[in-house]
Formats: sequence, C-alpha cells, structure tokens
Amino acid sequence: MTIAIVGAGLGGLALARVLHRNGIDAVVYERESSRDARGQGGMIDIHSGQRALHEAGLFDRFQRIARREGQDMRLLQPDGTLLLQEDTPADAPLDRPEVDRTDLRDLLLDSLPAHTVRWGHTFKSADNSRLHFADGGSATYDLLVGADGARSRVRALLTDARPAHIGQNIIEIGIPDIDRTHPDLAAMVGRGNYWVLGDGLSLAAQRNGDGRVRIGLSFYRTGEDWFATSGIPFEDPAAARSRLIGLLDGWDPRITALIAACDDTIVPRPITSLPAGLTWPSTPGVTLLGDAAHLMPPVGEGANMALLDGALLGLALSAHPDDFPTAVSAYESEMFERTAAAARMSADIQKLLTSPDAAQRMLAFFQAG
Repeated sequence: MTIAIVGAGLGGLALARVLHRNGIDAVVYERESSRDARGQGGMIDIHSGQRALHEAGLFDRFQRIARREGQDMRLLQPDGTLLLQEDTPADAPLDRPEVDRTDLRDLLLDSLPAHTVRWGHTFKSADNSRLHFADGGSATYDLLVGADGARSRVRALLTDARPAHIGQNIIEIGIPDIDRTHPDLAAMVGRGNYWVLGDGLSLAAQRNGDGRVRIGLSFYRTGEDWFATSGIPFEDPAAARSRLIGLLDGWDPRITALIAACDDTIVPRPITSLPAGLTWPSTPGVTLLGDAAHLMPPVGEGANMALLDGALLGLALSAHPDDFPTAVSAYESEMFERTAAAARMSADIQKLLTSPDAAQRMLAFFQAG
C-alpha cells in the first residue's frame, strides 16, 4: 500500500524515516524545488522530541550536531536588569539542547533513500485516492498524511478549522558573524538564549550554529493589521531599524544596540494558532501531523510535537502494516491527548508573556523548574 506524505518538514521526514527503518516505503511530496531552496529558520530546542530521534535510530548523530551550550539562558528587564543567568556546564546532560533546524532537517533527509522525497511537487487537492499537484501531475495513495504546516491544504479534508491570529506579531532580524563584527554584543548575548521581557513586547536573541544571532521582536496585544499601522517602513531597512528602536522607548541602549547592529533582513511574521484540543473524526485514508494538526503559539513545543507525531505514526503503521485505519485511529487518539496538553501549556506561557509583569512571572516559572 502507498503512503503519501505531503511536506518535507521535520514531522513528515521523521515519519518517513521511522517507516523506512521498519521496512515500509513512503513518498514525501515537497513543494520546494530542493532542500536548499530556502532557509529553514533558526535554532530549536529538542526535549520531548528526542524520543523520536531514538525511534528513528538517529540519536547518536543528533548528539553530534546538538549545541549543549545553547541551553544557556539570560533573562532581563527592559532597563537592563539581569534577572537570571544560567550557564551550562560542559558535562551537562542534553536536556534541551539547541540545534540548527537546517542541520536537523539535513540529518533526517540524509537518513532516507534518495528517491523518497519528490521535490517540486505542490499539493493542490486529493480525491478518490489520487493526489493532484499544481503542475497538473497526479499520484495514487492508500494513506495521505498532511505534514504541510500551518497553512496546510490537506487539513481541509478533515476539518473546517483554520488558524486564527493570537494577538502577537513578530519581526525577525539578525546580526551575522556577531563574534567578529560585534564582539561586545556577542559577549552580552552569550552562547544561548537572551530574553528581554517588557509590558506588551519582548526581545529574544538566539545564537545560531553559523555565527548569526537571530532576534525576534514580539509585539503582544496587537491585531492582524498591526504591520500596516505600525509605521515601520519595511522597504527601507535602515529606517525600519530606527523605527523599531523608537518603539522600545525607555529600553537600555545596550539592548537596543542589538537592533542597530542588524543587517537588512527584516521579516514581519503574524502569529496564528489552531484551537487547543482540535480533533476530527477518524477518516480512512487521511490524517495530519505537526502544525497541520495542532498549530500552537511559538514557545518551544511545535517542533517537538511534530517529531513525536511522525515517529509515533510511523510506529503505529509498522504495527498494523495491513490495517491503516486501525493504525491511524490509534495514532490520532494518542496524538489528540498529547498535543492538547502541549497546546494548553503553550497557551498558558503565551498568556504569561502578554502580562504586564512578564519578566517577573517568567523568572518564577524558570525557578519553579
């Protein structure tokens, strides 16, 4: 029987890898033209998702690309007050190591036979066990797995639910080669994550394995039209940086210096999520995983849940290779419960971040363990 996976993200590739390891073939259809067609984002911390890498037989290789020092944390108030500094010892366990998303994706891709991923296939629709692609091509399937992310097209086969804006807008900026170009700022940020939490906005800086510091400026309690009304001239990077610094009125100049040092890559990103606890009736021949199934606020759970989804669906299908409906039903039952809990926790953290005393409440959260 033919398993078709739409989307070559972490979850879809984890599914393909676990199936391959258990002697089951699958085809991954990806709209990007190649693995290098676009950047895959920054660092992600892998905690619960480590189980998926064990099931995929890739944990040892994962340890070689994981950044133990990426677990370092610095938490500050906008006036520069340092509330928390955690530096990871060299022999610390890999509880929540950071890893470059591109490196992790490459690890999964390299673990699959070369013909598994079909690049340049944009999913358009599905009917009567046949996939239809934007270029007019088609393919048959017995099981269709939508691993196609937040804007999933496969999702519509199972539910009318759509992602909704959650009142947060992020502007992504970055400093390339920070150790060479701005060693003072590099020392300030440290080796891992650097968080500044204010009332209604935050700055999160993060070391990447390629020497770049990626920075996300989050504006909470803002609407879908905020980018249009914010007065940020995205077409003029220098003016945009100046406007962003102006929006951080009263912040310590050592912190706003991070924005002044950024390059011209300035990306606005509205944040959406699906309803926590979303379910659908189990439907023969189709299921979802990752953000297609349970898009959450971006607080560190999405990639881990996607990896687990892929691995656990792969194990369920391996346990019932001749009975896909039973396998899918078992997978969905577990996935619904697990990811609903993760979505509720993510929503709680999101609520914390939007509070007027976010820095103090986050400090208490970290100290509680």
